[in-house]
Amino acid sequence: MDLAPDISVVVIVYNDAERLPTAVRSVLAQTLRNVEVVIADDCSTDGSYEVATSLAAADPRRVRAIRLPHNSGGCGEPRNQGIAVARGRYVMFLDSDDTLPPNACRAMLEAADRTDADLVSGLCVRVHADSRHDRKDPWYPWLYRSTRTVESIADLPDLMVFDTLSTNKCYRRDFLLSSGLSFPKGIHYEDLLFSAQSLLAARRITLIPSTVYTWNVLDKAEVKSISNRRHEINNFADRVEIHRRIDALLADRAMDGLKLAKDIKFLKHDLVLYLRELPFLDDDYRRRFARMADDYIAGFPAAAYAELDPIHAICAYLLLKEDWANLMPAVDTLINRHKISAPLAERDGRVYWCADHLDDPQGREVLDVTALGYHTRPLDHMAPRNRLTGYAVRDGRLILDGAIVNPLGVIPPGAVLTGELEFRARRRSLRSFRFPVRTLRHAGESVVWRAEVPLARQLRPLGIVDDVWDVRLRLNADGHRTATRLTAGNTDLDDTEPLCVRPLLSRLTADRLEPEVSAKGHLAFRLTQRGPAARRTHALVERHLDGPAANAGKRAYRAARAGWRDLNSGRRKIQAYHRMLRLLPVRRGTVVFESHLGRQYSDSPRAIHEEMRRRGLPVTAIWSYAGDRPEGFPQDAELVRRWSWRYLRALAQAEFWIDNQGYPLKLDKRPETTYIQTWHGSALKRMGFDEPGYRMLSEPEQAAYQRSLDRFDHFVVRGEHDVRTLARAYRIPDEKLLRTGYPRNDALVRARETATPDPDAMLLAERLGISRDRPVVLYAPTFRAHPGGRVREFEFPFDVDRFADRFGGELTLLVRPHYFNRIALPPSVAGRVIDVTGEPDITPLLLLADAVVTDYSSLMFDYALLQRPMVFFAYDWEEYSQDARGTYFDLLAEAPGPVARTEDELFAALTDLPGVRVRYATRLKEFADRYGEYDRGDAAARIVDRFFGTADAGRTDDRA
Repeated sequence: MDLAPDISVVVIVYNDAERLPTAVRSVLAQTLRNVEVVIADDCSTDGSYEVATSLAAADPRRVRAIRLPHNSGGCGEPRNQGIAVARGRYVMFLDSDDTLPPNACRAMLEAADRTDADLVSGLCVRVHADSRHDRKDPWYPWLYRSTRTVESIADLPDLMVFDTLSTNKCYRRDFLLSSGLSFPKGIHYEDLLFSAQSLLAARRITLIPSTVYTWNVLDKAEVKSISNRRHEINNFADRVEIHRRIDALLADRAMDGLKLAKDIKFLKHDLVLYLRELPFLDDDYRRRFARMADDYIAGFPAAAYAELDPIHAICAYLLLKEDWANLMPAVDTLINRHKISAPLAERDGRVYWCADHLDDPQGREVLDVTALGYHTRPLDHMAPRNRLTGYAVRDGRLILDGAIVNPLGVIPPGAVLTGELEFRARRRSLRSFRFPVRTLRHAGESVVWRAEVPLARQLRPLGIVDDVWDVRLRLNADGHRTATRLTAGNTDLDDTEPLCVRPLLSRLTADRLEPEVSAKGHLAFRLTQRGPAARRTHALVERHLDGPAANAGKRAYRAARAGWRDLNSGRRKIQAYHRMLRLLPVRRGTVVFESHLGRQYSDSPRAIHEEMRRRGLPVTAIWSYAGDRPEGFPQDAELVRRWSWRYLRALAQAEFWIDNQGYPLKLDKRPETTYIQTWHGSALKRMGFDEPGYRMLSEPEQAAYQRSLDRFDHFVVRGEHDVRTLARAYRIPDEKLLRTGYPRNDALVRARETATPDPDAMLLAERLGISRDRPVVLYAPTFRAHPGGRVREFEFPFDVDRFADRFGGELTLLVRPHYFNRIALPPSVAGRVIDVTGEPDITPLLLLADAVVTDYSSLMFDYALLQRPMVFFAYDWEEYSQDARGTYFDLLAEAPGPVARTEDELFAALTDLPGVRVRYATRLKEFADRYGEYDRGDAAARIVDRFFGTADAGRTDDRA
């Protein structure tokens, strides 16, 4: 008697004779040999069943074929029939157009037997088979980072909420039969219900980090797969019905938490899939879709809507209102997150997506987009929606009309407008063509335009290799520029006169441009040919392009590109740095500066650099910058982009490294280089190896982290508190400590001792338009992190409108959150509350401020040197101080200023700043002495004296 298979893989097929053998072979090639294949044919009409029977005849011991008497119209019933005849202890499912990786079955079986699980789930990878480079997307990879076993899906709700596939799972067959589990019949999205039923019924579930399923996706297929036919209204009806059935299962088990998580995912994912299609569908579909959606999602709890980001919530709200005029632009922004698609409306100092529905309290709340900061963006940093309103072809000329949205009138009526249309081949590094836009004018809340483009005469594509062309309008308004794509929506592009072109590779490659709409809704053009003869010629050219010589050239080109990408990868750069660049001679007199990982020209590195410049020392100053452009960095220094080859070479050859946070951890420092670490603030919260997270690292990880810290040759401290906390936490020996104080604080000490206005602070006040006849208060909170370490978005912990109304005539509030955060102030507080997030260096802000409001930011230690009032807004002290990291001391007990726990207490403290100064003067001095005892105003000078000498001493500047 034959041994029962360990796993039966049910391969379902319908009219897919060509790909079925590949799927079956991927099962037969498994490293686990005791596997059977059950091919379940859903009554195909193309010979798929004949292929299945031939595969079974070729390996009758391992392959069987069954055929349904009638086509079931879905994937569920063929799988049910496969389960019924399967002989394996476990069952897996495979679609005929997909494959299993070689070790999938073995990995699944070993996990199931090891953990006695009813269900094992592994990683699925989507392969975009018709993309140029077979792009791969792991399916919810964060679920599969490690092996884990749970006794109930309630312990891992994300698995059911997000990974709804049935094909990347292995099921104990006895479990399926005893639980009566089967796929629903006659309805699509059967995976969602079957997976939910299985996960809810399983007594033990194991997840493994192995890739167990390859999902082949054809994005450009003419016939869409069932799940991708979202333009069919029954498709959405089936999805909603499946979700209703899952809701009933959860209700029976009183799993409200899991139901809420599923509702949130439906709004964020399932609904969005269909919203993306709405701009291209007719009014009848939209009305029917809206009614179905309203009937389902209107009953979702408020907690589900509260989890949506603003644009998701706006789309859901406008859909329920069937407000298509405002919904379509919102969907455009949903698809293209960088776009501002609506003209926006300002009411009572708040900014709203549209002017409609503001009499509805829910609408007023949902449509409020003030926090997105659209109103703070200049045109140069804005991507306004550009809607195509007309398309015509006459005598070889393309005539386009459009309307560019003008959010809150960012383009003033009197602006001088110029523009040009750019046609650019989608493949990179190929040519582009530009044509002037002759007509541009204001029209209500839009700027309308018309362009007549002589494409037939002037656009000369190569042919074949540049088959798709995208269009952008580049707008210039009084010197401010923006580039916009053309949103086609449901613009009628059919039945227009063809645009004839003459490719440089001749008309054998193509003879016309045909318009199409891209996946994100934008106008594009594709090179094509018409007629049988043209198609034969085109096919001949294609065959030559796929011939041996052409393929060899393509392989060489792709290998060169891959080599270039590899050469510029982080791994190769680190290797080259250690194996080659560090062998280059040290450039005597070179200093590489970096502040906050290249984000700013600021802090103590800046103070040291400016002290060197003041003395005229013959050193070569090199500053690193992050991002594309070095904004705000000194013009007399050499600037290198962080992680560029020039950056790596500069570090490898530098005589000195000076920074305040840390150069890349994987770059070792050569012995000849001196690393001066100035750090960036005394510590309230536990740091380094005092953090539980670092103590829990493996020994190799701790050793690697320690090696990065051992690169410091000198570590600047501003008091013995730093010695007891930072130095100990980073395991820095006493002989490496520089007890000089922070160079960045020299200006603060000088300002306190001279009691004269600082010139930089006065220039800053003038630039910000701040009146000095009333006090300036700086609000500078630290950042907050989620439990996993991800930084939270900044939210005001007090009502900023109420603050402005109460104090707007008495003081000016400057808001400076941590550099991890960004803010958007409402228009209602303009002139009274000022966003100074963009200021690169905080020192001039401290000098300008007559008082500071903070929570737990380390700037409290610096600002104390000025002996000016501080107010501490510790509204979440318990949460902040009692998390896993903890603090070095009790701020509430030691704070050198009033500690407010509520908004009212904060406002009360700010009403009497002179009283705060008097009451806390002694305590403030003690605080400054305790935590900044080495800050004497000469830190930069002492460091430069020690390591660089005076200008008269001179230095050798070897720039070889």
